[in-house]
Amino acid sequence: MANLREVQKQLTRQLLLDKGLELFESKGYVSTTIDEIAAAAGTTRTTFYLHFPSKARLMGDLITEVDGILTGPDEPPLSTVVELGQRDLVRAWLDKKFDQWEVIRPYVQAAHQAAPTEPEVAQRIESWFDDTSGAMRAGLDRVGRFDPETRGIRCVLAFGQLEYLSLRWFRTGWLVDRGVALETLTDSWCHLLTDEQCAPGASV
Repeated sequence: MANLREVQKQLTRQLLLDKGLELFESKGYVSTTIDEIAAAAGTTRTTFYLHFPSKARLMGDLITEVDGILTGPDEPPLSTVVELGQRDLVRAWLDKKFDQWEVIRPYVQAAHQAAPTEPEVAQRIESWFDDTSGAMRAGLDRVGRFDPETRGIRCVLAFGQLEYLSLRWFRTGWLVDRGVALETLTDSWCHLLTDEQCAPGASV
């Protein structure tokens, strides 16, 4: 019986997350209330608070969820892609991120809507950026590429380009051909992160 209660608890928690995300996408984060999320999940405000102390914490858990979507399938992981410095690996990694944008759009848009009024969410977004650029930096550190003083900013610039392009795509879709965008971003990452311009099949 205890196991059944735990399963039911987890199902309710996931339903609150799912309905919260749906409402954030349709109404916007700020306009969505806890009562609306609870009602959409077929439960009450009291039950909501049994699972999440605030709407911001629910949003934080959605960020954790989308982070799993983004990083779970990565093979090799980003740090290894940067370490190896091969154009085909860089291009494949970026192409996979492009493919994921449709799935992650409601999560990321809701997070950025929440950030101005929810310091907890703003910090999660900042940590998200830092963790990813940090993984890239780890790849450069392992291979000893570039002056150590420049490695961090190179990674920030590279990931910042991808983040900006994704946020723009969420709003407008592709304003240029996807293939052109992919090749151009790959060129830029190669310039920033490899010392051989990421020649096809090159290794370090």
